[in-house]
Amino acid sequence: MSIAAVSAVSLVAFLGGTTVATAQESDPAPKSCDGVRLTGELPVPAPGQAVSGQITIGADCKPEPVSVQHGPASERSARTATAAAGHQLRGWNEMYDCCNIRMTGLYTASSWDTANGRVTTAGTTATQEWNREPWDAGWSLTSQTAKDDCVTDCAEVNSEAHADFAYQGVFDPTGDWYNNTHHSYVQLKADGTASCRFDVELRHTFVGWNWRYGCE
Repeated sequence: MSIAAVSAVSLVAFLGGTTVATAQESDPAPKSCDGVRLTGELPVPAPGQAVSGQITIGADCKPEPVSVQHGPASERSARTATAAAGHQLRGWNEMYDCCNIRMTGLYTASSWDTANGRVTTAGTTATQEWNREPWDAGWSLTSQTAKDDCVTDCAEVNSEAHADFAYQGVFDPTGDWYNNTHHSYVQLKADGTASCRFDVELRHTFVGWNWRYGCE
């Protein structure tokens, strides 16, 4: 996040983030697992910094505890901050398979200006990316939405983006087994601070799949 001046954002939970995971019952030792819903919330880091979380589906088909990381923002974010005025925030919400291949991803880019205790202008754009297999199969985007509840002269701005992906390919030729739905929420405030929250719903999972999310 690039900010001319920013006040501290309170940590939302232990280690700077919280995650809640609920999983259905599944066979004790399969590699393919039942559906799961994961939720993560992170405080926006200081200018030039990034914060991220990761959850992996363990050998017992249960989500492992969240791992929260802090570090420098990406070069991409730094270039955007240099070129743009006001406040900038980038978020990512991604699912990777056990071979570290990104399957599906939802990304947001927010910018807002402030004056006299108000958000004068604001906007968030959402983009989606997904993995295709060489034989015209793999993941596909089936739906996407994005909206801001206010864009001009606002006390604060709440933005949300959603993306639904379906899979049909070598691991499931029917197209009925895997489905990833990503949700990203951003709150932009008049004091220049922000917060980001993420959810993902998976129709089925696989041991070693991992969810990565963060903001900078």
